[in-house]
Amino acid sequence: MKREGNWILVTCIMVGVVCILMLTPGLSRAEEAKANMTLDNLQSAYNGESNANAKYQAYALQADKEGLHKVARLFRAAASAEEVHLKNHAEVIKSMGATPMADINLPAVKTTKDNLEDAIKGETYEDTKMYPEFIAQAEKENNAAAIQSFTYAKIAEAEHAKFYMKALENMKTWKAADVNFYVCPVCGWTVENKPGVANCPVCGTPAADFLIIS
Repeated sequence: MKREGNWILVTCIMVGVVCILMLTPGLSRAEEAKANMTLDNLQSAYNGESNANAKYQAYALQADKEGLHKVARLFRAAASAEEVHLKNHAEVIKSMGATPMADINLPAVKTTKDNLEDAIKGETYEDTKMYPEFIAQAEKENNAAAIQSFTYAKIAEAEHAKFYMKALENMKTWKAADVNFYVCPVCGWTVENKPGVANCPVCGTPAADFLIIS
């Protein structure tokens, strides 16, 4: 009799749990999509930075072929910064239980002038539209790691756009490889010539740790 009573009690509990689950409203598809929006943005940014890294390396080879060696160094410096960004994004993606994924599709490599114009367009888009939107969404979700990774990339992309515009306007004087570029290994901040600061102004990394692109 006691055993039967236990079974009855267990059955009642199970029925109660099922009823609660049925009555508890689940997330709608729209709500589920919104909850994953920052992760989707991270994946998009990881894919974009991975493609930019590969693209700029190809653009650097073309610049060297045209004798524009300083421009080539700039492209390699930007490629190095993009690698920093994609690694940062990857770490956040992994911390959210997902796997970073990228689909590399290199565009046709044209003249260095054309390549610089393409680079300016891409960096400006990321600085003024893509990353601001990603940061705003991450703020809504209180995802501090994503905010930091997106912000680091946004700041660096703005600098890259300025460098590319400067190179485009001064191509004739950007032939000699007489200038090194330095890239912060933590946030990707890029500077021409030796940094005039003790630490990275964006993330505080010691300037002595910067990557030298020559």
